[in-house]
Amino acid sequence: MCDVDVDKGVYCLLIRVSKDVSIVVGALGSIDFKKGYYVYVGSALGVLSKRIDRHLSLDKKKHWHVDYLLLDDNVDVCNVVYTQCTSKIECQVSVLIDKTANGSISGFGCSDCGCVSHLYYFEDYDDAFVSCCGSFRLLGYGVLERC
Repeated sequence: MCDVDVDKGVYCLLIRVSKDVSIVVGALGSIDFKKGYYVYVGSALGVLSKRIDRHLSLDKKKHWHVDYLLLDDNVDVCNVVYTQCTSKIECQVSVLIDKTANGSISGFGCSDCGCVSHLYYFEDYDDAFVSCCGSFRLLGYGVLERC
């Protein structure tokens, strides 16, 4: 289940959007993002630490949907909540977060699975944080943070 010696896992980016913005997100087109907090659920069954570093960097090419969002001047990552594991639990975490979110962006970050979304909207940071941590714990995984 959880192996703390591996650099693989599933993560949640807690993202703050400082004002209402409209961003063109690759093939998804123009998306309106409300001011508030978003949780992006991703996985790195290659090298987790490098994937997180990439998401936190502003020096990157736009490859994934989340890159388009993170490169906007009105957007920043507040926190990263993650678990180290070799299991493919990304979609399970996503489904659990969806149950507590105030909304989602349809099709975002889930082009390779059957989920409705991997990006969820929360009005409040604390609600987003609790949802992420609770999702990992409900699935029996520990929770780590990287601010």
